[in-house]
Amino acid sequence: MATVLVRYCEIGLKSAPVRKRFEARLKENVLTMLAYDGVEALVSQAGARMYLETEDPEGAVRAVTRVFGIASVSIAEHSSSVMEDICAAAERYSVGRIRDGASFAVRARREGSHPYTSMDVGREAGSAIFEANKHRGIKVDLTGPDKEFYVEVRDSGAFIFDTYINGPGGLPLGTQGKVIAYTGDDRGVLSAWLMMKRGCRVLVTEDSDLLRKYDPNLRMTDISEDGKRDDVMGCVFGSSAQDDISFSAECRDPAYFPTIGMDDAEVSVRMESLTEGKF
Repeated sequence: MATVLVRYCEIGLKSAPVRKRFEARLKENVLTMLAYDGVEALVSQAGARMYLETEDPEGAVRAVTRVFGIASVSIAEHSSSVMEDICAAAERYSVGRIRDGASFAVRARREGSHPYTSMDVGREAGSAIFEANKHRGIKVDLTGPDKEFYVEVRDSGAFIFDTYINGPGGLPLGTQGKVIAYTGDDRGVLSAWLMMKRGCRVLVTEDSDLLRKYDPNLRMTDISEDGKRDDVMGCVFGSSAQDDISFSAECRDPAYFPTIGMDDAEVSVRMESLTEGKF
């Protein structure tokens, strides 16, 4: 069973009560997305990390990298925080991951109380990796390596990985109230997505496969019925600076224009990136 190490970003800047509430919502959103994608995983949380134990790590990564609030994820080799175990796990993980004659480096960090420093971890794990692969003519290069390995030691566990996979970042969906978004074109869809990234639950005027990927519970709205709902905090428009902006009497103030500073080319590029799952 593989471990997927999940990191979040802005939540860590909040006060303790707010952070606890946002972490709980983030976990709920992760579980919802895993269920939507049909991925089975055991989800736990400690410190500033979430851990997914699963038989389908690639599927778990595809799911959680669509959850707002997630900064990055890594599929990792897990070991205890004992130095000998870290080195053994690093050795196993490295086999087959360095090409012949390549250079490598180990980047280590730790949190908690341990009888060694991060520099010690980098040196010892690097030595273990070198010994396991020296027959391939590899070498150490700490400034410009061909391959980087990362070791995170957190309290009683350690995680070895070689890739950071970006998530959308932002705040957990549902932590900042509801807005209505006019989603009749790409600019409107991108505007809605940007509000979702800021934690807003979005009611859309037209269905969107892209937005539904990021919110399985996405709801369409009838403006005439929902525009004046007490729980709606405003309306989102996909407008540019060149547009003649007018406001609908059916929609609640205030109005938001997340893409007003973007030209059409930037909107097109960002929509293409989101379609490909890039941020």
